[in-house]
This record gives sequence, structure tokens and C-alpha cells, in this order.
Amino acid sequence: MKILYLHASKFSNGAMVAAEFERQMAAKGVRVEVHHIREVSLTELSPGDLYLFSSPGRFGRPIRGMRRFLNQVTLPPGTRYAILTTQAAPKPDRKTGRMPTEEELAKYQRVRPIMNELLQGKGLVKVAEDKVYVTRLKGPLEEGWQAKVQAFVDRIPVSSAERGEQRAGAPAGARPRASVA
Repeated sequence: MKILYLHASKFSNGAMVAAEFERQMAAKGVRVEVHHIREVSLTELSPGDLYLFSSPGRFGRPIRGMRRFLNQVTLPPGTRYAILTTQAAPKPDRKTGRMPTEEELAKYQRVRPIMNELLQGKGLVKVAEDKVYVTRLKGPLEEGWQAKVQAFVDRIPVSSAERGEQRAGAPAGARPRASVA
């Protein structure tokens, strides 16, 4: 299996999450190519089994470069994708000290919904999504962020055939058998 991880990290938080994702998927035998969206050509996007898009949030939306990238990217309908964003951690209300509810957060944090709208509008199929919080504008990432990435990795569907695991007793270089459900 090959995953293309395309991020728009500005302060290196998204790049750190991407590197951790790549490390954890490699431990499962999955190949991950990590690229900043500035490094790839939309017309020469390499083929992958899954495309993972990551954007920081600015004022509750994906940054403009990522929105533009998602508007312009052309992938065949039915292509699988996932989203793993970096977003500002919720803070308590200054007057009451109360933390915002999930409903209140959803009203103002629209990074993932906007990205999903753009991708699903092109006929792509979502397999997973999550977020990692950034505690201040330029970081650091929330405590325990690596465990959050691990939980996300565990939700990515990877069969043994996609991992490229070698069958017991098969000669080196032999293709794995398709798994039968």
C-alpha cells in the first residue's frame, strides 16, 4: 500500500504530525510519501492507494493554500482519502472559565468539514479523519499527540495484502495473496 501524505504546514506542527504518521505506518509495513503541497505538481501527482490531506486551521478554516490545492486537485472518483488536521486547542471562556462544548466548537472550527466538502464534491471516499491540537499559534502540539496519531493510524484500513507482507514459505519477491473475507 502506498499513502501520499500532502500537508500545508506553516510552523512545522503539521510536518511533525506527518513524520510521526509516516513512522507509525512504516512499522505496519506501509509506504508513506510525505510532501508539502508546495512541493508537488497537481498535474504530476504520483498515484497512491490513499491520499491523506493535512492543513492547519486559520480562523476555523483550512489555510488558503490548502483550499486552493483541494479545489484544483484532480483524482478519480472513488479515490480513498483521509484528513488529519492541526487546529488551535479550545480554551476556556475568559469570563466564565467554561470550556466550549463540541457543538460550539463545530460552529467555529470548520477545517475538516470544509476539506470534506471539497473532496467529497469530487467523488472521493473518506476513510478516516481526526485532528491534533496546537496549544499556541506556533506550537507546541498538545500533550499526548503521538498517541492521537497512533489512534488515527489504527483507523486506516490496511490489509496484509496491501502491506506487502510476504507469505510464509513464499520465495523472496513473491506477490502476497489477496485476503479473502
